[in-house]
Amino acid sequence: MALLQNHIAVVTGAGGGIGRAIALGYAREGARVAALDIDPAAASETAKQIKGAGGKADGFALDVSNRADCNAIAKRIADEIGRVSILVNNAGITRRSGIGGDAETVAREWDDIIGVNLNGVFNVTHAFLAPLRASKGRIVNLGSIQSFVHVRTPSSPAYTASKHGVLGFTRALAAELGKDGVRVNAIGPGLIETAINANARANHPEMIKTFIDHTPLGRAGQPEDIVGPAIFLASDLSAYVTGSIVMADGGYRTV
Repeated sequence: MALLQNHIAVVTGAGGGIGRAIALGYAREGARVAALDIDPAAASETAKQIKGAGGKADGFALDVSNRADCNAIAKRIADEIGRVSILVNNAGITRRSGIGGDAETVAREWDDIIGVNLNGVFNVTHAFLAPLRASKGRIVNLGSIQSFVHVRTPSSPAYTASKHGVLGFTRALAAELGKDGVRVNAIGPGLIETAINANARANHPEMIKTFIDHTPLGRAGQPEDIVGPAIFLASDLSAYVTGSIVMADGGYRTV
């Protein structure tokens, strides 16, 4: 039997990269997937790929930083699809300005990153909390190596703060929701080759070399490298796992 049979899974940021890979992986394991993305065409394409492979999926537009929209999409999914039992908070953005940059730019990027990467996790989780409690569901949040460290390559303090926040939120929810049978965990990717860092990879090869030199497995990750941990944390294989973060970073944090 497929590991996620009879589950309805919501995946944010499912229009590409890690989110799309997880959505496809969940569908292969039997889940019906609601693919959410700020780009409606990208969300629809993910759903199309899932259906083309024989799975069940629907695509929806969502800006996770908009709390009212999160509440509205949760009601729509409940009405049109059913009770959600898996939530993956994957939507995220990054910027590269340090604190010493242009003051207006730094402040704007702080608001943007915290709004999506941290507030967005709260907004979506809160919107789907009732069905997740009712189904004794599973929440999987996307953290980062920057949930622990500020990497030595150029990266904004806002991004590091947001990913520290995601890990703290994960642990707080696990402690609070355990009595309801809801498990809450995180995944900590290292350098994963996605569109979010395509420009940095193309224009700053020295930055990529720094990452690779610091990674025992000696390579960047691919979105598919995150699918296994995501399936594990959403399935009954991890029935006694909550409040944890599974690092999928090629060993970056070991050295």
